[in-house]
Amino acid sequence: MARPEDPQDSVVEEMDEPATEKAALLAAPELIAQSFGEYVRAWVLRVRSGDAGSLPVVGGLLLISILFQSLNSNFLTAGNLVNLLIQGAVYMLLAMAEVWVLLLGEIDLSAGYVAGLGGVVMAELIKQGTDWPWPAAIAVALLATAGIGALHGTLITRIGLPSFVVTLAGLLGWQGVMLLILGQGGVVSINSTFINNLTSGQLTVAMSWIVMAALVAAYGVRAWLRDSRRRASGLVAPPPSVTVLRIASVLVAGIAVVLICSVNRGVLTPIRGLPWVVLVVLGVVAVWSFLLGRTSFGRYVYAIGGNPEAARRAGVSLPLIRTACFTFASLTAGIAGIIYASRLRSVSTSIDGGTLVLYAVAAAVIGGTSLFGGRGKASQAVLGGLVIAAIDNGMGLQGYSAYVRFIV
Repeated sequence: MARPEDPQDSVVEEMDEPATEKAALLAAPELIAQSFGEYVRAWVLRVRSGDAGSLPVVGGLLLISILFQSLNSNFLTAGNLVNLLIQGAVYMLLAMAEVWVLLLGEIDLSAGYVAGLGGVVMAELIKQGTDWPWPAAIAVALLATAGIGALHGTLITRIGLPSFVVTLAGLLGWQGVMLLILGQGGVVSINSTFINNLTSGQLTVAMSWIVMAALVAAYGVRAWLRDSRRRASGLVAPPPSVTVLRIASVLVAGIAVVLICSVNRGVLTPIRGLPWVVLVVLGVVAVWSFLLGRTSFGRYVYAIGGNPEAARRAGVSLPLIRTACFTFASLTAGIAGIIYASRLRSVSTSIDGGTLVLYAVAAAVIGGTSLFGGRGKASQAVLGGLVIAAIDNGMGLQGYSAYVRFIV
């Protein structure tokens, strides 16, 4: 004989439905998806709930491209797109520098002039009369900028000064040091072929395809083995079809970039191939992504950004991790400064570090890094940097005056 329906059961079921739906919205798709269809449905639920990930950034980049292409037919030409990648490299690297401190819920306002100082130190060491070899000059410049970051981190963590105050003082102070080093001349030309080729050099077309294939293969093998091991161990992992789709997406993106770079963009002489600076940016992204996503140090960084007190009670050394993050931020800014100097083939007192740092923070936040800590990735800074570079590049093609560009 069937048991009569208990009214309390129906009430519990009604209460459970909203809770279940809410849990599905909060959970990552791979937590609840067993197939590609379930993964897509879970992802759509998250997007509808407001967690769209990088989708708004990609959509914004497409809209910016359509807008500037409608205003100037040269925007989406191969020559300008490659120039955009080169121009955006500095923004991407500076945005990655800001990610390190934003993950902690802190900020670094000195990154622009720390980058400039790194370029100045490198240029002073390789100029005629000093004649240092370029590897030593780059190493000293990066050590100097990393030391600046360690100093900032020490003042913030050991003395307890706010990062806003310390790095704002650094913005002014390191600008003064840069002016002191450059002296009365104000400009130092860079005559090193290697340094200049960081932004003006490119691989051959054949080598571009080989490098792209190697990078995609490395990413594909790593992604497949990682997800396979997690599934075999009963850990959270996306369905195999999603892993294949991700690998295919990276392959398509790589083919598109190499195809664009393989088009002749020279005027007097043929210029084809993948710019060196793209490999520099990819290398920094790979190293920082591994450090943040695959090491205990990275987990500590996210833990501190999410809840510093809980991280401290769990045994995490907050001063050490915070100081290391500021060190990595300034080191990354130093790399950006060297790329910036390479693109200009010189360094001068006209470096606008204040504008650069504002672009860097904007790029990091646009890419998806939280200003309040605990959320963000190095790869997202690349997308944000592309958005900033696309806007800057498009306004430059339109010939907008300085005041219009600052207003926008």
